[in-house]
Formats: sequence, structure tokens, C-alpha cells
Amino acid sequence: MTVLGPLGFTAPWLLLGLIALPVLWVILRAVPPAPIRRMFPGVVLLLGLKDEEQVTDRTPWWLLLMRMLAVAAVIIGLAGPVLNPQDEAGDSAGSGPLLVVMDASWSSASDWRARLEALDTLLTRAERDGRPVALMRLTDPQEPQFQAAGVLKSRLTGIQPEPWQPDEDRMARALSLLPEEDFDSYWMSDGLARDSRAALLSALESRGTVTVFESPRAHYALTPPRFEDGHVALALRRLRPGPETELSVAAHGLDPAGNPAVLARNPVIFEQSATEAELVLNLPAELRARITRFEIEGARSAGAVALPDDSLRRREVALIAGNENREGLELLSPLHFLHKALVPTAELLDGTLEAVLPANPDVIVLADVATLAPGEEAGILEWLEAGGTLLRFAGPRLAASDVSRSEEDALMPVRLRAGGRSVGGAMSWGEPKSLAPFPEDSPFYGLDIPEDVTVSSQVMAQPDPTLASRVIAQLTDGTPLVTRKRVGQGQVVLFHVTANAEWSSLPLSGLFVQMLERLAVSTMPAAPEAEDLEGTIWQPIRVLDAYGRVGDAGTLPGVAGEDLLSTPLGPELMPGLYQGEERSLARNTVTAETVLEPALWPERISVEGLSRPQETPLAGWLLAGAIALLLADVIASLALSGRLGGPRARGAAAALLAALLILPAQSRAQEEESDAAAILAASEVTLAHVLTGDRQLDDLAQAGLRGLSDTLFFRTSVEPAEPVGVDLETDELAFFPMLYWPVTAGQPTPSAEAYAKLNEYLRSGGMILFDTRDADVAGFGAASPEGRKLQQLAAPLDIPPLEPVPQDHVLTRTFYLLQDFPGRYASRDVWVEAAPPDAELIEGMPFRNLNDNVTPVVIGGNDWAAAWATDERGNPLVRMGSGFAGERQREIAYRFGVNLVMHVLTGNYKSDQVHVPALLDRLGQ
Repeated sequence: MTVLGPLGFTAPWLLLGLIALPVLWVILRAVPPAPIRRMFPGVVLLLGLKDEEQVTDRTPWWLLLMRMLAVAAVIIGLAGPVLNPQDEAGDSAGSGPLLVVMDASWSSASDWRARLEALDTLLTRAERDGRPVALMRLTDPQEPQFQAAGVLKSRLTGIQPEPWQPDEDRMARALSLLPEEDFDSYWMSDGLARDSRAALLSALESRGTVTVFESPRAHYALTPPRFEDGHVALALRRLRPGPETELSVAAHGLDPAGNPAVLARNPVIFEQSATEAELVLNLPAELRARITRFEIEGARSAGAVALPDDSLRRREVALIAGNENREGLELLSPLHFLHKALVPTAELLDGTLEAVLPANPDVIVLADVATLAPGEEAGILEWLEAGGTLLRFAGPRLAASDVSRSEEDALMPVRLRAGGRSVGGAMSWGEPKSLAPFPEDSPFYGLDIPEDVTVSSQVMAQPDPTLASRVIAQLTDGTPLVTRKRVGQGQVVLFHVTANAEWSSLPLSGLFVQMLERLAVSTMPAAPEAEDLEGTIWQPIRVLDAYGRVGDAGTLPGVAGEDLLSTPLGPELMPGLYQGEERSLARNTVTAETVLEPALWPERISVEGLSRPQETPLAGWLLAGAIALLLADVIASLALSGRLGGPRARGAAAALLAALLILPAQSRAQEEESDAAAILAASEVTLAHVLTGDRQLDDLAQAGLRGLSDTLFFRTSVEPAEPVGVDLETDELAFFPMLYWPVTAGQPTPSAEAYAKLNEYLRSGGMILFDTRDADVAGFGAASPEGRKLQQLAAPLDIPPLEPVPQDHVLTRTFYLLQDFPGRYASRDVWVEAAPPDAELIEGMPFRNLNDNVTPVVIGGNDWAAAWATDERGNPLVRMGSGFAGERQREIAYRFGVNLVMHVLTGNYKSDQVHVPALLDRLGQ
């Protein structure tokens, strides 16, 4: 290499081409630019004449200069210029074998590319000098094999760092593998102090000259997160003191849709000369449950990433009920006593199954939830396989459903008998049953059973060969109270009673809290000791590479529990997240005890990289500059010849500019339109209908809801907005109190994701009015194509038991007093949620005390949209009967629609009127 000042040239003989630049200047001056063509009619008179004299124009000087610079850049670039070339007479120079020793640890990963570039430069110099080279990585030492530098240079891309450090055992092994002959050494250090280096350094010095390379880049590390006083605490460390520095720590996890996202980002400031900084995060429990890793942004190493495990948080428990009570009836809520039992010791997650599953909760509680959509069931099964706990409670819905009847359901521990069992109610001769002592193999063994804990109703298990092994609690008559089965790494537990006090007094007792603790629902075990893990096997779930990237563990074998906490990291124990039977543990590259100290080398050792600049090849920049100059030359030549202008060129440029401006404007307009629709639906009462794909039917449904909205506006205090059609696959349903769903035989079946949204819509208080529109030709059921389609559409929905609307149902009196519910047709029953089996008529009262909740579905076939439909001026669109009878039927149809909407909006308001006589009597009136 020839060095000229700060530049070096690997092929200096190519610089002789610069001598040809003056000759090129003369040639370019002799060649004029292309003339501008002008069409002039008088030129025809000159055809055939020859001019004996020729006059040439000269190329502009600035165009000549541009071309000369382009040629010079090509010549210099091909000569291989290098900025800040290394002095070949330095300590790393020589003629004998060269051993490259690399720490190749996690702290080398942040600037690994720069290290490979430095190594590439070293190998190029060794190849030029004909020196054989061998490579040894101390994180995975192998016997070094000296070979041609060019061979090793071709394999640089396969050399990667490891997410651990060279420990004493690996250093000793590297020492034993050193060749006996003399050689020079080039040690690429990770910059961290390590006592085990001394013996290896001494051995290398005994065989030849040792040169050390250290990168000047700062090294940062992140300790594992800690949960302290309800906050997440993180400690950041840096290798050397320095000026005040601001970093950013990001919390990565899954958004509610299950997609990877940055959930939180916070700045951290290292004070001047400080080597440690603290970060305290106040994160909501739901957000904290979704976090999968913390990382220092831009650090790009395993030491800058911290994986959280169960020690970071309390147990996350998602509570989902099949039917929630409203208006302050907390004691009747299926989740009330669970809230009371779990709030002191667990983090409770609220939301839909679709929203909580990506958060990977420890426990999901389903209180009287019978049917799940296929997508929800598949998601829960996958979550169970990974170690989740599904806790189910019985109730009227589960007892009346067909779940786990003929064959065992995947999400139930046993098969169930139909109907349930009542042993202490008003219609039963028996007495409430008490609990039997817990067997030794039960997780509840040893708990004291209060005498006042009794059970009056329960769902019964079908006799089965596996039943005895799955019963972990039973009543004194031998019937199961709690059953359990394993699913993959997780478990499904079923309480055969309700989660409230409706069927038993168990939720009112302290025994209920103790049973939840024994099932590891409400408490999280403390951080384990090494002896506590003896005899256990922990399976890796996710592992880290040296760059801090999280990947699937794949087929990596399990790790013995006694090795998980104390054994140094290595190929057999990768940093990552490990799953046991009841919890998960994280092994991070950096621990709370890790101290970053810079390596101190003896004065006799030459250290590169800290004080001298790195070599920078300039060939690529010069060749790129030459190409840019040649492109500019083309444009300038076209401009001088008059070919760059013209209407075509201006039109093309205008069209391109218009396209660049219009596309973003259209995108913004669509986003603004979508946001405006969502705001309008949320701020106004908006009725909606399900889009079926049949344009004519969808238009009729829109007109029907418009007519009903106008009726509500003129007759009640409800002022609805313009009705809308919703796509179950893409639209949010939570904005709408009621969905009108006209059923056709050919409409597509919604996806699993759509069914998950529908189930959550029903569980959160929404109502769906199914209308098969076939009352003129079919009876109720599957006697028509629409009826069969309705059964197919409703099968994945969590629909409670149904019955025809009774005479005292709240729908008959929410606004108008009604007993018939006609639409275009009036020949069919209308079905709603069935009343509780214990609802009785109280003497002196006009109706029973029932229907405290909004029925989630109303099913009929009277074609109500056709009866309600009006045009923009309010004129009816569909004829009904003839004369007064037809208009009277239309009027009753409008009144049914008003009652339906008022029932959705007011709930049990009218049902509470049953208590008026008692209240008046208490007031003495």
C-alpha cells in the first residue's frame, strides 16, 4: 500500500491514468455539443447545396470540468483509496502465522459489523503479506487451524458473537488448545474486565507479539426488571464514566390485536461521570401483562435486553362473565365475589377474550360462559398448551346448554348431565348439601371446611372411567364439586356451582379464597431457590441471541431445575424465558449483580482502536460520485441541445407531481371519514343492521331502521342518528346498542374473529334482532332455508336458553302495552332469553319479578324492517294488507320497535315496577 498523507492506495499504479486527463480535455474541447434543431420552411431552398467551410463551436468550460472530474473520480476510485490507512510497520505487522482471538461475547455485538470490517482489513493486509491466519472465539473455543488469509476472509459472514461471556472454563479450554509453535496474536477484546484473561495473555505473549483491538463505542447494560411498590424498576449501567447522556428504554409486547408493538418508551439520563441510572415505570396491570421484553434502544446487544418473568408481577387474572347484571345489582353479578377475593392479591384484567389472550394472562375465569366462538376456543387451547389455567364456574346458561354432553368438550374437565341438579330450592324435597373432607391427592387437602358452607344447586358430571381421577372436591353425597384435567402444560378447572351465592354459600366463605390460593389463581410463589428446583425440568420458550433479538426456542432441550439459576450461560443454557409446571423464569445475560468494568491491559501491550481512527475505504464513494457527475453531464447535454423542455416533459412532470399530492390527500380523507363515523356513532344513539351482501335487502334494512329512528324521534325522548350498516369483519360493534340482522339462505358465515366480536358484544349488553323474514311460509325452527341458516349462524354464539316472549316479559311494557309483535307478517312467535326457573308469580302482583337483564337476542321471522321502512320523506315503502287493518298492523310493528329500543336503553326499569307496592307500603302510603 502506498500512503500519501491521510490517504493510502491499494493499487497506486492506477493513478498513472491521471496523466491522460489533459489529453482528454483537448479531445472534449474538439467535439462540440449537438446542435439545436429548428424547423424553418426556407431551408428547402438550400437543399443540395454544400458548404466548403465548417465552423465548430466549443464545449462550455463548466461541462468540460464536470466530465474531467468524473473521469478523475473513476481513476482514483479504482486505485483503492483508503482514509486513515493503518501503519504496516506497527505492532501487528510481521511475516509469521497470525492468531486472531475474539472474545465474541454479547458486549461485542453492538458494533460487530465494525469489528468485522477491522478484521477484514487485517486479513487483507495478511493476505498481501502472505501470512497464514487462524481464528479462535473464546465464547466457543475450538482448536485453531492456520490457513490462507483469503480463505478465512471469505467466511467472515459466518462468524457471529454469542449471548454470554467467556467464563473460566472456556478460558482454560482455549489455553489448552493453543499451538506449540510461535505465532503473533491479535486479540479483539469486548472491553470488559475479566480476571481469567491473565493466564491466556501470558501464554500468547510467550509465543509472539500480542496486539489488542478495543472498540471506542460505549457499552450499556440493562438489569432484569423488579416489581417494587406497584412499580417496575430498571437499572441501566455503562462501562465508562462520561458526559451526561440520554438514552431511551422501550417496553415491547403485544397490542390488543396480538401484533408486536412498542407499548411504552421512556427516557433515561446518565448524569455526568455516573455509571448507573434508574428508571421507574408506573404501568397499568393490563399493559404490564403484555410486555415481553425491555430494551435500550440503539444498544443492539443481549446485555441491553431484559426479559420479564413471573417475578415481575402478581398473577394476571382475566374475568369474563356470560351475563353481567346492571344498575347496581353487584351482589347478583357472577364476578362480584371473585373481584373481592382476587383484588388484594392479583392483577385483574377486564376485556374481551380476543383482547386478553395476547396479554398472556396466568388465569382466565369464565363465569357461566357456555359457548365460545371457534376462534376463541382455538386461542384458549393454544394458551392452555403453553401453561395457562382456565377456571370455569357453572350457572343457568351452562346447565341449559349442550356443552360437553354427548362427548367431552376440549375446554371442560368432564362430561355434564343436562339440566343440573337442585337439592335445596323451593321446588326440591332435599336439603342443601355440605362439602366432604378433601382427599390427600387434592390441592385443597388440609383446608378446614366451615359448617355453614352448603350447596343447593350444581351441574352434575356424567359417570366416566376418568371421573374419579379428575375430582378434587366433592359433596358429602359423593357428587363432584370441583373437577380438573390437564391440557398440555396448563389445566382446566370447573366449579360445578356458580361464582356468586345463587347456588351455594361457598363464595361467601373464607374457604373460597383459600381454594383459589391453592389453585395458584390469586397468589404467585416467591422467587425460588436453587434447592427448590431440584428434580424439575424447565423448557425454554424464548431465547436471546447476542444482538438482543428474541426468538423461538424451537427444539432446544429442557434444563434441569438445579442448573437453571446457578450454571453459567452457554450453548446448553441460553439466556431466555423458561417454563415450568406452574410458572416461568427468565435467565438474562445481565443480572442485578453484574458490574461493568473496563479491561485494563499491561503497558507492554499495544492497544488499537481507542486512539487511532479506523481505516475507511473511499472507492465506493468516489465511484458513486463519478456516476452522479455523469448523470449530471447527460442532463446538461440534453438542456444545451434543447431536448429537455417541451410540452411533453412539462406534462409528465405535472402529472407526477399531481399523483404525489393526490394519493396522500385521498388517504387522509379516508382516515378522517372513518374517524368521523366512529365519533358520530359513539356520541349519538345509532341503530345498525348487519350487511348481508344482498344489496336490495341491505337497502330495505337501512330504510326500515330509518323509519324506526324517525318514530323514536317523534314519540320518545330518544333522538337517534342516521342508521348505518356494519360489516362484522371490519367494523367495531361496541358503538351500537342494537343490531338488526336479516337472515338469508345464501349470506356468508362470519369468520372466527367476527364471532369473537359478536360474543363480546352480547356479553357486554348488546342485543341482536335476528329476522328470518319467512313467517308467511314456515313455522319456527329449521323448516325453511332461512331457519336452517339461522341455526348455522347462531351455533358459535354464546346465546342463553330461549323461550317465547311470556305475557309478563318486560318487552310487553317498556313503552307501549303489547301482547303481539307483528312486522310485515304476524304469524309467528318471538323468542327471547328464558326466565330463571325459580321465577314465581307473587300474590297480588300483576307479573313476576324477572328479566332483570336485557335479553341478548330476539329471534323472529316477521320481517320487521319491511314494516318500518320509509323513504326520505317518511312514506312507507312496503304495502301491508289493505285498508285500516294493514295500517293498524304497521302501527303495532312500530310500537314493537319502540319497545325493543327502549328495552335496550333502559334495561330493567319497567321490571322494577313490581316493587312499587312494597315501597309505598313501607312509606305508609
